[in-house]
Amino acid sequence: MSSKHYFPSSSATSLVPRYLSALVREHPQLELIPSQRVVYNPSHDRSCVAVISGGGSGHEPSWSGFVGDGLLAAAVCGDIFASPSTKQVLAAVDAVPSDAGVILMITNYTGDKLHFGLAAERAKAAGTCGGGRITVLPSTDDVSIGRSRTKAVGRRGMPGHVITLKIVGAAAASKRSFDECVAIGLAVNDQLVSIGSSLDHCHVPGRENHESLGDDACAIGAGIHNEPAQQEISPFPSVEDVVDRCLRLLCDPADAERAFVDFSNADDSIVLLVNNYGGLSNLELGALTDEVLRQLEAKWRIRPVRILRGKFETSLNAPGFSISLCNLSKAARSCNLSAQELLDLLDATTNAPAWPRHTSATTARQGRKNGEQRMHVSQSTAANKRAVDAGSLDALIRGSCTAAIAAEPDLTRWDMVMGDGDCGEAVKRVCEALISILDKGAARGGSLLKLLFAASDAETVARALQAAVEVLKKHTAAREGDRTVIDVLLPFAEAFSQSLDFQRAVNVAMEKAEATRYLKPKFGRATYVGKEEELPDPGAWALAVFLRGMWNALQAHQE
Repeated sequence: MSSKHYFPSSSATSLVPRYLSALVREHPQLELIPSQRVVYNPSHDRSCVAVISGGGSGHEPSWSGFVGDGLLAAAVCGDIFASPSTKQVLAAVDAVPSDAGVILMITNYTGDKLHFGLAAERAKAAGTCGGGRITVLPSTDDVSIGRSRTKAVGRRGMPGHVITLKIVGAAAASKRSFDECVAIGLAVNDQLVSIGSSLDHCHVPGRENHESLGDDACAIGAGIHNEPAQQEISPFPSVEDVVDRCLRLLCDPADAERAFVDFSNADDSIVLLVNNYGGLSNLELGALTDEVLRQLEAKWRIRPVRILRGKFETSLNAPGFSISLCNLSKAARSCNLSAQELLDLLDATTNAPAWPRHTSATTARQGRKNGEQRMHVSQSTAANKRAVDAGSLDALIRGSCTAAIAAEPDLTRWDMVMGDGDCGEAVKRVCEALISILDKGAARGGSLLKLLFAASDAETVARALQAAVEVLKKHTAAREGDRTVIDVLLPFAEAFSQSLDFQRAVNVAMEKAEATRYLKPKFGRATYVGKEEELPDPGAWALAVFLRGMWNALQAHQE
């Protein structure tokens, strides 16, 4: 793992916008909404279902590289390994209007499920999607963790999901209905399995603390966010052994934890995808693919009808790869199609920049001058503005952000134990960005602050908070006691609703955050990478500190 980068740590946050800027200049059939980091196809046919995907950056070419005719209508790009916001997703929905409906295709991670799910609710309420037809389809192709440990949250998404993206994108382009496209996506995902292997973790630009595997170890079951793998094999195994272990996890019908897809029928049409995590040479990846093909035929009687090899979903510069298998024959039976029809959709032409064997670009957008990007203002973001005391607003936001930034070392340290170590840095980046906005005078005009905290309006605010929480609960199964941010959010909302006393509600939030030290994680990466240590949940603690900082700042300003 190289710890050196051409861009210094201080400029890590600029990598995503600069990458996207270069992408659309290189491929003039694409457009960019810079402020929301949305890449979209301006030629999208609104009579077709709009297929939108996205997630954290650092996985390129996913997902921005898959935007184009016959694939994605738009892609939403978050920070490195961090979900895009609900606002970003709504901007993508607005950029590619569809009269047929919208499908939001994501990998099965908590942040993506939450933000894309809330965006779907808001788009449906605003009527910005075809007849209210909008749904979220999470990809769940990983097999490394097994059934028993993923019962509550489902399997995590892995690079095999690009097979589903391509098939559903082609189905939408061929003017299949919303219901048909959804059925195809569900059927393909159900017959898709993936497993990863890596020689080491990737190096995240801007992150100071990194773990690494030993020189004599190899990981089996490696994810795409630097999560600890399910197996670390040492001494270092042969390549034949690595591939054998991976294929047994994918194909063995006797493995009750992982036999998600049946490959026993030698006549079934199987698609193979061998994905480069980012740090392998093309030469080595080709040799690995050859070994996979040899063992598939010799040990499992599988001869893939299509072979996809290359960089589809990376993990920055991680020296590793993943293997994905999809049984098109069984998927076809589930959605009342033939395997050949699904194969035709997989083979259908696309001008998406990163899809292999794509055709040349159709028609470039005319009239763009000097790299100027087309900008959008979403109608759904319009809001009534009620002027209040600007100083109070500035103090409130600045105080809460300052408190959260001060908590970053603890959040990072705890998340290094219980997750992938990015919680503190993500909170710090957001808060620094908010303070920067305040420094430019964003609060000068005032806002709803006095209205929100005036005693006469506390009941209205509490009702609004409770309504928001009820919507949130539709998009996550997490509840109090599951060791997540919900352990603070729900009690805080309930305490504020019952007492109309913000300080009391903040005290409840802090107590609940402290109590997460003694809870067993049931959601997110901590369920399979966490260590048995009595540390607070980083997300829960971040929210509590933010709320406490908000209250302290408000009190200081009023004095």
